[in-house]
Amino acid sequence: MLQNEESGIEEIIKEDIWGSIEEFLGWGFHYGEGEKSIHITIGLLLLLFATMLLTGFVLKWLRRFFTRKMETEDKLKFISIFKFIKYVVYVVVILLTMSAAGINVTVILTASAALFVGLGLALQELFQDIIGGIFIIIDKSLRVGDIVEVNGKVGKVFEIKLRTTRAITRDDKVIIIPNHHFISDIIYNYTQNHKSTREKVSVGVAYGSDVELVTRLLLETVQEQKGVLKNPKSFVLFEDFGDSALLFSVNFFISDSFSDPRTKSEIRYRIDTKFRANNVSIPFPQRDVHIIQQQSNKDNA
Repeated sequence: MLQNEESGIEEIIKEDIWGSIEEFLGWGFHYGEGEKSIHITIGLLLLLFATMLLTGFVLKWLRRFFTRKMETEDKLKFISIFKFIKYVVYVVVILLTMSAAGINVTVILTASAALFVGLGLALQELFQDIIGGIFIIIDKSLRVGDIVEVNGKVGKVFEIKLRTTRAITRDDKVIIIPNHHFISDIIYNYTQNHKSTREKVSVGVAYGSDVELVTRLLLETVQEQKGVLKNPKSFVLFEDFGDSALLFSVNFFISDSFSDPRTKSEIRYRIDTKFRANNVSIPFPQRDVHIIQQQSNKDNA
């Protein structure tokens, strides 16, 4: 008796309840027969919707996982990357759903191949910039406030985006640097390891000058200059015997290398004043010209 009741319940669940669910899920658009038939059903659409929700959840979790140790500003930069990945995944899911529905997606992919190749070539540099931006954010090879030299231009970084980095030059002009330059080119970062940089001013003095006096005057000049650090200490190098002068350089350390042209200009003014006061001359380039006169054969005769 109990067995008959249990079997009856199973038949009711299988035939009535589950059968109704299968019938509901199978309801939709059906076209054609055999291998070329197309079936777009409620069940397929629900599966597509559930897959998209799951994909969005997984990508959101991955974004949180990879950006958990980043600053808030850097986290926001990755939102656009994951949005792009999400759209690509959605396109793949839609293509798989179309394939499951019986639609031949090979024809669509083949027809779009040339378009995809063209887009890939056109966006190649864009992808390089984005990858460069990701590397910059992850390994902290560049920070806001760093002073960099790119193609002979010196600028202070004030904004780092996922595709470009912006810096302001010494003449208050904004330079926009594509991020792929930071992974493919040689970039000078003046403040990567520390805030201070070593600078120098070169000068030539006349032969016969008192080199000890010259050394003392150069050191006094930089020690009196505002902005020059007391430690590390400044020093003078006797660089070479030039064609027309004895070549010296005074080396000093500053904490604001962005404004070093102004500092160097003030030091040169001071050097000129001190040299004049101490009768140290700065020679101009000189050349000796020897004129050799040759008499003609007629005169010799």
